[in-house]
Amino acid sequence: MTWALYYFFNSFGSALPWQSCNNTWNVVSNCSTGFPGNATHLQSASQQFFDRKLLEMTSGIEEAGGVRWELFGLLALAWLIIYFCIFKGVKSTGKVVYFTATFPYFMLFALLINNVQLPGAKDGILYFLMPNWSKLLEVQVWVNAAAQIFNSIGIAFGSMISMASYNKYNNNILRDTFLVSLANSATSIIAGFVIFSAIGYMAHIHNLPVDDIATDGPGLVFVVYPEAFSTMPVSRLWAPLFFFMLLCLGLDSEFAMVEVAVTCIMDGFGVKVLRVFKRKELLVLAVCSVGFLLGIPHITRGGIYVFQLMDHYTAVVSLMFLAFFEVLAVTLIFGVKRICVMVENMLGKRPNLYFRVCWQFLSPILVVGILISSIIQYTPARYGKSYTYPLWAEVLGWFISLISIIWIPLGAAHEIWRNKGSLSQRLKVALTPTVDLQPIHALQEKQRVHSESSTLFSTSQ
Repeated sequence: MTWALYYFFNSFGSALPWQSCNNTWNVVSNCSTGFPGNATHLQSASQQFFDRKLLEMTSGIEEAGGVRWELFGLLALAWLIIYFCIFKGVKSTGKVVYFTATFPYFMLFALLINNVQLPGAKDGILYFLMPNWSKLLEVQVWVNAAAQIFNSIGIAFGSMISMASYNKYNNNILRDTFLVSLANSATSIIAGFVIFSAIGYMAHIHNLPVDDIATDGPGLVFVVYPEAFSTMPVSRLWAPLFFFMLLCLGLDSEFAMVEVAVTCIMDGFGVKVLRVFKRKELLVLAVCSVGFLLGIPHITRGGIYVFQLMDHYTAVVSLMFLAFFEVLAVTLIFGVKRICVMVENMLGKRPNLYFRVCWQFLSPILVVGILISSIIQYTPARYGKSYTYPLWAEVLGWFISLISIIWIPLGAAHEIWRNKGSLSQRLKVALTPTVDLQPIHALQEKQRVHSESSTLFSTSQ
């Protein structure tokens, strides 16, 4: 969000600052106004703006280089926006999300209509659509695909569970699950057309293969697309709208993350926390303040290396482990039969065969397979094509990854320790669900009998 704000404000000048090599931050001797292709000693003007102006990046993570105060102010502004959008709870967040969730769709369709009319767009779209079957044999492709789905939907983050907890008891959760999954996949496909049509256009005007333009990570959003906007018709309109769209997407993600933290704290320690903070708004402020402090290392001059390190170890490694433990707990320990009974109690009918097969077989097999493959095919974090992290940074990355994972075995150990009896008895109690699984009609009958007995008891008194 901080980077998006920086680009957004820089889009309103007399000229787009990443458009030329005639700026104070440019190294004219190796600056190119387009993509340099195979000329490895050259950098595009947009790449130099990202590296030398926005980041003022150092040579490695070993050199922090001090805080970028412009980015520090924008980071504070980003968290202030987040706080004032969500401090009143889910009701105020819902009103904001009506705009922040729908505006990106309008922008995607507007960009799609604009991009497909550009020369070379067809080549980019064909590159996007034509499968490379040999890539399907690479484990890393499947790991990255899983990470993409996990991040876009919010699997293993807790955001979907937290938001769903505010639904009515009889809300059709199966329908919502199916619709969210379809909408997410459709959005990804539309975004693919938007991105690769622009990449095809850039490849056309610079007379380069699409392969040389296509990239991943922050470079796609903050290098390739700004360069594309600088050559498009009405570039001064598209650039601010695009970065405003990124800001909306970032806000939606942060709303969910903060809500997860606040919901967990309130559910686990609500009374104790409110004794300290008095009001929930102050708890939200505390969570946002912690998020702001944790973001400071990313806006130092060496912050891009911290960002890439955390992205590698938290967006892929941690997610796979968290998803594995979630699937293990829900499908094997709690059990698919219990899930079906709970859904029947909520909706009045059992889940169909598709959901039962997914829960019982497909989800565990896929998650376990991806987890094992990602461990076997593990590759250390890198930045760009040449920078490799020192050993201490790799250890730090694993430590950051373990911060989110370690609580699961610690929680299991605590649950076994607090139970009584032998180890096997404690383990059995810890693995036994405590949810009443009687069908809804049995529960209603049980409640009626309990009510009648209570009335009879009070009459005899």
